[in-house]
Amino acid sequence: MIVLTLLTFVFTPTAAQPWRICGAAVAMNDTANSTYHANLELLSTRLTDNATTSPYHFATGSVGAAPHTVYGLALCRGDVNATVCRACVATASQGAQQLCPFGADATVFYPTCRLRFSDKNFLHPDDYSQIVDGVVNTMNTTDTTNTEPPLPGWDPGNAKSVASITQIIGALLQETAWQAAYNSGELMFATGRMDGVGGGFPTLYSMAQCVPALTHRDCSSCLQVISFMATDNIAGRQGGRLLALWCNLRYGTVHFYSGSPMVTIVSPVKDVVPPASSPVTGRKPKRAMIKVLVPLFASIVGLLISFMLIRQRRIKGRSQDRAKTNVKEDEIIVWGLEGRSSGFMVYDFSQILDATANFSEENKLGQGGFGSVYKGQFPDGLEIAVKRLASHSGQGFTQFKNEVQLIAKLQHTNLVRLLGCCSQEEEKILIYEYLPNKSLDFFIFDETRRSLLYWNRRLTIIEGIAQGLLYLHKHSRLRVIHRDLKASNILLDYEMNPKISDFGLARIFSADDTQVNTERIVGTYGYMAPEYASEGLFSIKSDVFSFGVITLEIVSGKRSSGPYRYGDFINLLGHAWQLWKDGRWLQIVDASLVAEGHTSEIMRCINVALLCVQENAADRPNMSDVVAMLSSESMTLPEPKHPAYFHIRVTKEDATIFIEPSSVNDMTMSALRGR
Repeated sequence: MIVLTLLTFVFTPTAAQPWRICGAAVAMNDTANSTYHANLELLSTRLTDNATTSPYHFATGSVGAAPHTVYGLALCRGDVNATVCRACVATASQGAQQLCPFGADATVFYPTCRLRFSDKNFLHPDDYSQIVDGVVNTMNTTDTTNTEPPLPGWDPGNAKSVASITQIIGALLQETAWQAAYNSGELMFATGRMDGVGGGFPTLYSMAQCVPALTHRDCSSCLQVISFMATDNIAGRQGGRLLALWCNLRYGTVHFYSGSPMVTIVSPVKDVVPPASSPVTGRKPKRAMIKVLVPLFASIVGLLISFMLIRQRRIKGRSQDRAKTNVKEDEIIVWGLEGRSSGFMVYDFSQILDATANFSEENKLGQGGFGSVYKGQFPDGLEIAVKRLASHSGQGFTQFKNEVQLIAKLQHTNLVRLLGCCSQEEEKILIYEYLPNKSLDFFIFDETRRSLLYWNRRLTIIEGIAQGLLYLHKHSRLRVIHRDLKASNILLDYEMNPKISDFGLARIFSADDTQVNTERIVGTYGYMAPEYASEGLFSIKSDVFSFGVITLEIVSGKRSSGPYRYGDFINLLGHAWQLWKDGRWLQIVDASLVAEGHTSEIMRCINVALLCVQENAADRPNMSDVVAMLSSESMTLPEPKHPAYFHIRVTKEDATIFIEPSSVNDMTMSALRGR
């Protein structure tokens, strides 16, 4: 639970640095005290090293066993380089111990970094229900010793000027906060600028930052609360900052951050400083009136002419738009989507070129199995993900049309939403909703980013994938087998909720079908069920198998297969099953999760995963059973039988087993071969 009891307001940017909040002293004997501080020294070194090398200059960690465990968090400002970050965190580590001597809990805020260490585990916030109370309870810590001059136009006795100043700064802070929470990716850092509004009012600069461990929604909530409190405590000052462990805001009249602002806005208030009035005498009013009326008359004439020209263009444009609309409606009917809601669009290739800046490398998000994916933005501001199928990819028009028809008719919160398509000569393009957090494999297989996925988030992802598959298999208008479910095809939205994507290999099957046979085996090694890989037989149990593999990957943070060795096995499945049989299942769990606890939930997920990857398809549960098992703590789960591929071991007696490496696009099947 996050309660911002560590919030402090500081409006004198030079008088109190570094700012600190000290907790209780270490209540231990001398030996225990020495142990605690030895752990603290080791943790400080690790935080300094990890924050320096992290792409977001962020690090968390813990050292020592209870009751002498020390937990820590370090974060540098988003605009500083590694050298500045290292120096700041190292200084903060020493400063925290000096500013809070013998403290068991200390938080320090330096201009370019913040750091906290504690004997309590504060690293995994998951509830914002008391955030407002936490902020309100810290109001007494407000620093009222302000020596900065007021902003121009600030008059405490003038209600209009007070409201204007508050509105200006509040608009700047909220826009910057939104940029940090939702438009800066995993960095969760943004800078802003608001140009002066005239009358001597200065340009304002701003900055907002969250700890990357927060979800985008939590970051937004944290920043929103303190931005509201900022406007309540501005009092016309030329600069101020609000400091909390999980998020902070700052504004001022000095360009205090490095680089150009990430967001620039125009002031919403134009009358902060009323223009000075001067008396007029004699014939001056008439001259002034003439000076006003002549250009006004000319402007009216110009507007009338412009109106006539625009009207003619609009009449011509509407006829062209109607023709285009009829074409698009005809195309939608050809695609078999006439029953689809009007939200689906058939786009012109020129629109896609404009949205992606001609498929520029800067907009490229990644390389998929059948082409590249680009970020784009339409003129109305809508952000999109554009999947441009390669002409040599092997996905022809039939597969393309299959994916369009399929996804356009599927609607579920855990499925990626298809907005439209484009088919023009050799170009075959799919337009999806843009999901900023990329895919599951981007997080789960990266040492640094994996730490951002604490257990509650991972469980939410597992349950979301299960709900999406249940919809495909049972509750959609079509019964669908995905056939290529894997970590890279699970996209994550702003709140890290999972969405199943890439339906190019999906197949529709009737209610009477239990399994289907195909001669063309396509998919990704490591996620393919054995009956499909060896005989071409696929069913809903094929997707269940893939789900089990992904669940084991989420729990362990390890890939299911590849150029690795897991104990006596060459894949994760056999290794996990052996540890489960031996009662040592905790050894497969990602180390960052072990310290959190939740062992019963983790154990249940491993049990469900092993049930899903059993070698015999008939032994695997369906997704209805999987959802029930994941959601019910009281349900007794059966013991899993051995998984597929469990017999493939690496021993001294066995011949070397060669794993043919997957192709770059990660979509072709790879085979196991003895040599």
